Amino acid sequence: MKTKAVRLYGKNDLRLEEFQLPPIQDDEILAKVVCDSICMSSYKAAHQANVHKRVPRDIASNPVIIGHEFAGELVEVGAKWQSKFKPGFKFSIQPALNYEKGPVGVLSAPGYSYRYIGGDATYVIIPNEVMEQGCLLEYKGRGYYPGALSEPLSCVIGAMHANYHTTPGSYVHQMEIKQGGNMAILAGVGPMGLAAINYAIHRPDRQPKLLVVTDIDQTRLDRAALLYSPAEAAKNGIELKYVNTGSMSDPVTELRDLTDGKGYDDVFVFAPVAPVVQQADAILAFDGCLNFFAGPAKTDFTAPLNFYNVHYAFTHIVGTSGGNTADMQEAIHMMSEGLDPAGLVTHIGGLNAVIDTTLNLPSIPGGKKLIYTHIDMPLTPIAEFAERGKTQAVFKTLAEICDRHNGLWSVEAEEYLLAHADEVKE
Repeated sequence: MKTKAVRLYGKNDLRLEEFQLPPIQDDEILAKVVCDSICMSSYKAAHQANVHKRVPRDIASNPVIIGHEFAGELVEVGAKWQSKFKPGFKFSIQPALNYEKGPVGVLSAPGYSYRYIGGDATYVIIPNEVMEQGCLLEYKGRGYYPGALSEPLSCVIGAMHANYHTTPGSYVHQMEIKQGGNMAILAGVGPMGLAAINYAIHRPDRQPKLLVVTDIDQTRLDRAALLYSPAEAAKNGIELKYVNTGSMSDPVTELRDLTDGKGYDDVFVFAPVAPVVQQADAILAFDGCLNFFAGPAKTDFTAPLNFYNVHYAFTHIVGTSGGNTADMQEAIHMMSEGLDPAGLVTHIGGLNAVIDTTLNLPSIPGGKKLIYTHIDMPLTPIAEFAERGKTQAVFKTLAEICDRHNGLWSVEAEEYLLAHADEVKE
């Protein structure tokens, strides 16, 4: 089986190539990738290359396929796994294997560490360790893009599960956000922040009473409010407020005032910016938990922390990087039950768009960049479909479909694109 894939050879050295996959072994599975969502982590891996902890040191001679937020369908199943998996199954993969025998040990992950599996490819070979670790997950929902976006959703699920609170006089940590508490998501209307809002207001088991989402970009705040409205949150008993801290003279005081001075039980930081971390620390309630979600690119990133409050107010800090398999299973279940992550997606492209998109991701505005790996298409904002549609029929119809879905991507749009777009060229 031939595949086309984007492979990493060195720092900023990504190449779209066609090559032959080896025959699968009895403990492997051949799969077709349909779509991959490009993550900032892929940008970091491409820029750091073999310095990155998940990337093997010998990529110059044994390049790896990038992309780890992907979905597709199984094509051929090796003998070992035929009782559990069948050709035609739609799948997503939990990439954080924690497998000691992988190419880089416990940090091995598809999309970083393997020669024959990654999301930015047409066909891949799923290695035995993915199945051994229970990381090949069946997706039973409609379409494919929700399966691909279940990985980023699992990251915010893991973050909320990782928060904890205490009881005075006890050393037992009660894991999870505080039920009926005050929650703040700072710098929270980027792609991952939107995923967190979507999860927080729709999860059935545990919810805040007040959810305050901040940013300094009013346009992005307005879009978030349209996608996940206060009225929608109120249906689930949550008071949702979107706040532009850039227009506040004293953000800490004004944010605390929204809680009648109590502060926030759970605060999530979605940008690696020192003043945002300080702000998060300053608005914590007694026994408040600060979750530093945003992964900084700089290894020496620091921010001041109020240790008086650590001692006397029991404030504490946690950090998470990705979700585990249970988080991924929860995400896929919610997607299969109808949770639509389309609000995260702002751009659509083909496999030919992966290299430029990945290497320049921080400078491309908007939310998630969704790649369909079997098609040839420049990375295009959904908002520009109508303009391109004046000269290209495919974009004209896509614009009409997206308009029917409140300007968002959809299963209908995906099905049309896959049926009518040009096939990817090397």
